[in-house]
Amino acid sequence: MKEGNKLLCFPDKFPKIRDGFSRICSLNSSSSGSRDEKEGLVGKKFEKGSESDDEDDDVDDEGVVPEKWDVLGLGQAMVDFSGVVDDEFLEKLGFEKGTRKLVNHEERGRILRAMDGCSYKAAAGGSLSNTLVALARLGGHSTGGPSLNVAIAGSVGSDPLGDFYRAKLRRANVNFLSAPVKDGTTGTVIVLTTSDAQRTMLAYSGTSSAVDYDSCLASVISKSSILVVEGYLFELPHTIKAITKACEDAHRNGALVAVTASDVSCIERHYDDFWEIIGNYADIVFANKDEAKAFCHFSSTESPVSATKYMSHFVPLVSVTDGPKGSYIGVKGEAVYIPPSPCVPVDTCGAGDAYAAGFLYGILRGASDLKGMGMFAAKVAAVVVGQQGTRLRVQDAAELAESVALNLEGSSIHSDVG
Repeated sequence: MKEGNKLLCFPDKFPKIRDGFSRICSLNSSSSGSRDEKEGLVGKKFEKGSESDDEDDDVDDEGVVPEKWDVLGLGQAMVDFSGVVDDEFLEKLGFEKGTRKLVNHEERGRILRAMDGCSYKAAAGGSLSNTLVALARLGGHSTGGPSLNVAIAGSVGSDPLGDFYRAKLRRANVNFLSAPVKDGTTGTVIVLTTSDAQRTMLAYSGTSSAVDYDSCLASVISKSSILVVEGYLFELPHTIKAITKACEDAHRNGALVAVTASDVSCIERHYDDFWEIIGNYADIVFANKDEAKAFCHFSSTESPVSATKYMSHFVPLVSVTDGPKGSYIGVKGEAVYIPPSPCVPVDTCGAGDAYAAGFLYGILRGASDLKGMGMFAAKVAAVVVGQQGTRLRVQDAAELAESVALNLEGSSIHSDVG
């Protein structure tokens, strides 16, 4: 598994990455207004979001387009509406508590009308956006090297929610590269939390279900070092062709392809589509233990270690998280255990997103010690778990970036897989 203590987890098309991930490191230095009114979206009172969602980053000049994007995400562009409700509210609407359900336009309007008089928060949501914001904030500090150029492509409508989504990400130094769809309706996820901390998620896809692969997206992918595909896209039938084309082009241009699992039920419904991409194009897969077992068709009694090892026979690098028990990194049939980073849990939502950001950051900064990269990722996740909200705060990101920069200065290139 090792040669001169150098990592051999990536295929031959990445010779410099196989020799310490130096390739990526070197690249671094180089509207429907009437609908909104009907659904209660106009004139709604939005509470100010958590500090991590609303704090200002040091935003670069929008007119400057980098020669190379360090990371490009392809995912669902959704606005989150988060509110606290009681069990009776859910029963009245007929939704099962603690589940995630796709709703149509009429159902979304019915839910929002039922929430009249309630205060709730709006945020540029989505699992992938959480990861990219954390990555941009980690990479926005000179302690670790040049600032990272982070972008996302997807689909939003030319409506107020689309404007809101793009502006929120821009404030966090994540560029939204896709033009708004004329007369499109931006997708939303309504997150209803009950007193027992269970979340019921009601997703309306809207325009986000139609991600087209056009010449603009192809051009951006040709100038990206890492492409991250969000798993939730697989449940939208119109996006499969776009995902395949994006991964083909990324693969052809020598970029790393990472896939996030996102959801067990999504994997089960679109198992063949996932494996078509993972088996042919993915270099990295991020999953939690249940998602990893779903990929392997393993029963719930199987261990996450077994799932990690099994998947790593088909994907160069696999990351499997196991909540407070830690995580595993799989390479060529072996699994490296990563202990959890200590923290006092406040809100576990977004932990996996933060973990993925920490791991990608390690790759982009030239790390190759699997154990060290995993421990840093676990540390980023612990910081997010220890706060309210899913976004890594700017100050926390600065401290984390400084800590990993110090570690990289004195680290040697090696792998714990042997």
